[in-house]
Amino acid sequence: MKKNLVVVGNGMVGHYYVEKVLEANLDYKITVIGGEPRPAYDRVHLSEYFAGKKPEELALTTREFYQDNHVNAYFGDPIVSIDKEKKCVTSQGGMTFDYDKLVLATGSYAFIPPVPGHDLPNCLAYRTIDDLGEINASAKESKVGVVVGGGLLGLECANALINLGLETHVVELSSGLMNVQLDEGGSSMLRRKIENLGVQVHTSKATELISKGNERRLKMSFADGGELETDMIVFSAGIKPYDELAKSAGLNVGERGGIVIDYRCRTSDRDIYAIGECALWGGRILGLVAPGYRMAEVAVSQLTEETTVFKGADMSTKLKLLGVDVGSIGDSLGHSEGAMRYVFSDARNEVYKSLVVNKDATKLLGAVLVGDSADYDTLLQYYLNEIDLPENPDDLILPQRDGAAAVGLGVDALPDTAQICSCNNVSKGELIAAVDDGVTTLAELKSCTKAGTTCGGCAVMAGQILNSELEKRGIAVNRDLCEHFPYTRQDLYLIIRSEKIKTFEELIARHGTGHGCDICKPAVGSILASCWNEYVLEKPITQLQDTNDHFLANMQKNGTYSIVPRVPGGEITPDKLIVLGQVAKKYNLYSKITGAQRVDLFGARVDQLPHIWEELVAAGFESGHAYAKALRTVKSCVGSTWCRYGVQDSVSMAIRLENRYKGLRSPHKTKMAVSGCTRECAEAQGKDVGVIATEKGWNLYVCGNGGMKPRHADLFASDLDDETLIKYIDRFFMFYIRTADKLQRTATWMDNLEGGLEYLQSVIIDDKLGICAELESEMEKIVDTYQCEWKTTLDNPEKMKRFRHFVNSDEKDNQVVFVQERNQIRPATNEEKLELLETA
Repeated sequence: MKKNLVVVGNGMVGHYYVEKVLEANLDYKITVIGGEPRPAYDRVHLSEYFAGKKPEELALTTREFYQDNHVNAYFGDPIVSIDKEKKCVTSQGGMTFDYDKLVLATGSYAFIPPVPGHDLPNCLAYRTIDDLGEINASAKESKVGVVVGGGLLGLECANALINLGLETHVVELSSGLMNVQLDEGGSSMLRRKIENLGVQVHTSKATELISKGNERRLKMSFADGGELETDMIVFSAGIKPYDELAKSAGLNVGERGGIVIDYRCRTSDRDIYAIGECALWGGRILGLVAPGYRMAEVAVSQLTEETTVFKGADMSTKLKLLGVDVGSIGDSLGHSEGAMRYVFSDARNEVYKSLVVNKDATKLLGAVLVGDSADYDTLLQYYLNEIDLPENPDDLILPQRDGAAAVGLGVDALPDTAQICSCNNVSKGELIAAVDDGVTTLAELKSCTKAGTTCGGCAVMAGQILNSELEKRGIAVNRDLCEHFPYTRQDLYLIIRSEKIKTFEELIARHGTGHGCDICKPAVGSILASCWNEYVLEKPITQLQDTNDHFLANMQKNGTYSIVPRVPGGEITPDKLIVLGQVAKKYNLYSKITGAQRVDLFGARVDQLPHIWEELVAAGFESGHAYAKALRTVKSCVGSTWCRYGVQDSVSMAIRLENRYKGLRSPHKTKMAVSGCTRECAEAQGKDVGVIATEKGWNLYVCGNGGMKPRHADLFASDLDDETLIKYIDRFFMFYIRTADKLQRTATWMDNLEGGLEYLQSVIIDDKLGICAELESEMEKIVDTYQCEWKTTLDNPEKMKRFRHFVNSDEKDNQVVFVQERNQIRPATNEEKLELLETA
């Protein structure tokens, strides 16, 4: 007769435990009892519910899965008592279940600070799918939302409120965001970045009272005397373990909560195990899914002959919070004895990186990455495998200059024991074994090893290992765009072109599967715009684009937008300058002449954008496309017209080029410049396309860029006449658009072309592929169909409706506050806002 194995709790860890028991083919009758009314779902990606994911898309399993595997599963009737003597558990509805072995995977619940008023209507928690439904319902009647908690879950919740169209605030008790994972510099950079997205952050705020508001539904009163009114409050200030069941049964629990377990995941009763966020190991609650999965594996092993022990788990994490890349590895706060820190902080590009190393700088102890987590996988392997650091460890986080090769760690250098997926404990050796067994795609690799199926952070490195191993075996590497399309971006471009596909829905119906994702949708949106040059706010394209495209403007740190009219070649008449000044004064906008020879106006509310652009378009201005992955500007010097050193009319050429390529959408933004002589005042050799005058014509440079990793452009062709120059640029741009990967700059694109510059020259100059006529024809169609997107918008009353701050109201955003500095406005800091409120 089979023994009874009862699992209480059906969250991510509880379900994973059942999967591992089934894999082990143990001789037990398995019973699962979940407190929620639905089977296990993915809490890691819970916030995606507000981005359109349905509950069933978050599901990790189904009732049918349990039925098919002879698992007795019950949902919505939580266990309320354990009788250790009779070895049975009883549910709220009165059902009893006998057990020989009992596993508690009861998880945790959202911690609600015991503040007076915390239980008022519209004070909610952020933890379960049912919570999301309540948040969604409250948001429909709200304009302002507050998240209490500035940790991982709190910032995910803030993203949910933004997706619901609310003015969003984050209130945090401590002095910084994510202070468990990030050091002070990383926390400050994260705050800066999310404030730039319009989230208002309030740190060092202790809430003392929640009461009925005056202008909004609720009012929060803080210990420092400040107040904040809101329509809804969502608590996401940490978790508390569900340990009442264990406590009432007499099992040992920690002083501050959690079911005490040993290294075998046993409780104080040898027949009862606890795993996941309800378990207290070494005095700690390990609040990530990866440690819970390791506990589940250890607990399963106790039922086999090959028992293992729990030694803790890596708590490193990589995620995207409100669109911001964040990574934390190991001892990120530098608490280890003798630890030293290397720091790189780039305020201009809003990137922060720090390394924590041992006293002789040979081993990596921890790291923090904010704004750019591209180095996360490499740094994690240095940490996990105790690999010796390079002679200058800071090379791992510093930008590479002067064309130097990046310092890194290729996947081939990793030992087979290297842990690639910490969530599911998958090593490099296991991935290689899967390839040996016939796996050839990332989807297959994920399916058979589980690598990359939980948080997804290791998917890139898993893919690199797969590709490396396939190439070693002489097998063609799968470079599909994503799981929804068995094609590369280049393939999709040609499909869209040849079949004249105009919508994402048509493309995925013919050539893809599923509903698409955050990888393929914007990539396809970019291709559609590049191919057909249709109005960007038409639904087939705009639904694939990001916030800036939706409003034809760049969002700034306080939720306002910038106005960037096109100034071809940097040449502007006095009358147009006067118009810019008049508009700036009328709408009280901050004015700035940029390095790209344009005048930017900052501080416009979203409802003001159409009114401002109506005046600018009437004066002859066009959209500058500063919000798009498109041509930004063509910078120029004054050239031979005014300069005594100039040998060609650089201004006329710059204007000609900018008017030709304006609005050209591409895989990434592009920039151009024209210099009138070799003194290079326009800095053309730092641009995607640079033109420098010579006595005989023009020298053409390609694939340069500035930014974090500057690259000097390469000389492509010399002494060209005007028509040949433009012909080569036409071909260059359309070949780049046709063959580049998603979000790939021209510099990276050329570096990845087999044959590099020489190959590119053979295609563009010598027509090696026989496609130059096509490329020129495609460019002519783009040029002929150009439209100023703002002019088209102003002529369309239906499109004008989107330009309001609140989706359910025409009210203005009264939280946008400016102060005066150097006779212009700038966004007020939170401290200045408080001072202004106190004065008022």
